[in-house]
Amino acid sequence: MSTFRMALAGSVLWIGAAAFAFAAEGVPAASGLTVHEWGTFTSVAGPEGAPVTWTVLGGATDLPCFVKRLGPVAIKSGPTTVRMETPVLYFYAPSRMKVSAHVQFNRGMITEWYPQAAGQVMSAAQWGPFEVLPGASGGLPSSSAPSHYFAARETDAALLQVGDQREKMIFYRGAGSPDVPLRPTFLRDGRLQLRNTGAETIAFAVVFENRGGKTGYRIVRGLEKEAVVDLPAPGAPSPALHDALAAALTDAGLFPKEARAMLATWRDSWFEQGTRIFYVLPRAAVDRALALHVSPEPRETARVFVGRVEVLAPAERAEILTALAATDTHKLASYGRFLDAYIRLFNGSAFPLATQQFLDAQYARAQQEYLHPACSQ
Repeated sequence: MSTFRMALAGSVLWIGAAAFAFAAEGVPAASGLTVHEWGTFTSVAGPEGAPVTWTVLGGATDLPCFVKRLGPVAIKSGPTTVRMETPVLYFYAPSRMKVSAHVQFNRGMITEWYPQAAGQVMSAAQWGPFEVLPGASGGLPSSSAPSHYFAARETDAALLQVGDQREKMIFYRGAGSPDVPLRPTFLRDGRLQLRNTGAETIAFAVVFENRGGKTGYRIVRGLEKEAVVDLPAPGAPSPALHDALAAALTDAGLFPKEARAMLATWRDSWFEQGTRIFYVLPRAAVDRALALHVSPEPRETARVFVGRVEVLAPAERAEILTALAATDTHKLASYGRFLDAYIRLFNGSAFPLATQQFLDAQYARAQQEYLHPACSQ
């Protein structure tokens, strides 16, 4: 592995009238503030199930240009295993009020955010005091190019006025190495063992596979310690999985429109080529990894995060090895931003010169995308 690739792989960033809004989601219009949040922790499992380091900031992004970013000056050396993707905070209130919100990403850094945070953003970010404006509309920033960012606005949450910026949510992303409780491992018979190394039960998990456009899934509920499942048989995409995920998100505390907004945001990425496990993180695990403080104290706070663990299935491993030997760059590129992590699992293997040159170019591109990210105008 080249020096450049090793350095890039090890880089980490140290770098609410609201009554109608409540009624729209079936929530009583009681006095007080309600805060809901959703987000994703994405990781890649190694052979024993533990998360491996990978270029978590690699890959193209379609974020609008108005989103703020942590500059490259904040990079330091260290292991990075988790990409914290698109947490969004929604605020519901019966009347206009001022609110402050503070997030602290333990063992990580906040890399993108909007609206503008108060003061310096590193492992923590502070917004406010800002105004929650139930019933207000208009004044939201936009872009002419399509972006998954805007799907998160499709809720009944109140408009926020943060300085001279307006938005229907607080958006942020990050990178770091928080604990990943779910550890998947392939057994010799081809079945997949799921181990919960955390202290709390994982209420809902899905084993999903997309192989050449044919998809399949298996649902696991109430994972306390361990479960062994067969890989799903690939077939035609089924809307039942979307319904099951939406139900799991609402069972965990999201309003139905919030759950739909989350699924719309990730409709392409979650179901792309590959094998992965989705699971709803226990609330306590979310709070340990990502502390949230809102003032005044909300009467209700829901925090629903999905863990996404990419796992290299035996068939995919063989496919990648064949592609490496044959310099099949089209097949290798189909593994997208996770190719970096999978190549690491073949540490010590020798590849043809043309393959090595392709891999080095992929790493260089990932670095360029981070240092000079494109955005949707």
